Amino acid sequence: MFVAFLIATAPRFSGLAIHEWLSLALAVALITHILLHWQWIVTIGKRLFAKTTWRSRLNYLLNTLLFLAFTITVATGVLISREALPLLGITMPRDRTLELLHRQASDLTMVILGLHIAIHWSWIVGMIRRIWPQRKPARQSASVAARIEEVTQ
Repeated sequence: MFVAFLIATAPRFSGLAIHEWLSLALAVALITHILLHWQWIVTIGKRLFAKTTWRSRLNYLLNTLLFLAFTITVATGVLISREALPLLGITMPRDRTLELLHRQASDLTMVILGLHIAIHWSWIVGMIRRIWPQRKPARQSASVAARIEEVTQ
């Protein structure tokens, strides 16, 4: 999702159509992500003002801010769409205020997303290692090493 977000935040490089459609796909991915982690959201939400760690509170706050910033980014993006909505037959008048809010919310989303990834970095690395374990080079047997030594002499 992070790589797709980076691509979507650079419409000058990816093009406006890719920016808009990829952003809509990211909105669907975010909803899926939230649903997959809903139990954590509910559990930490209940414990937020009770006994919990500062890290859990910070994480919950960042996730809430990330959700709000991304929601504003997507909502304003849909309202100022010049590619996706017109393709669906919907046209909206241009609104500079919405465009400014869209850019600011996107910038804020990027900052909060960076913090979100930083907090979860060890988990991300652990998952990557679990999915793609590093292969250790096979050890040569003593007889193979001896043959290599004979050949080089």
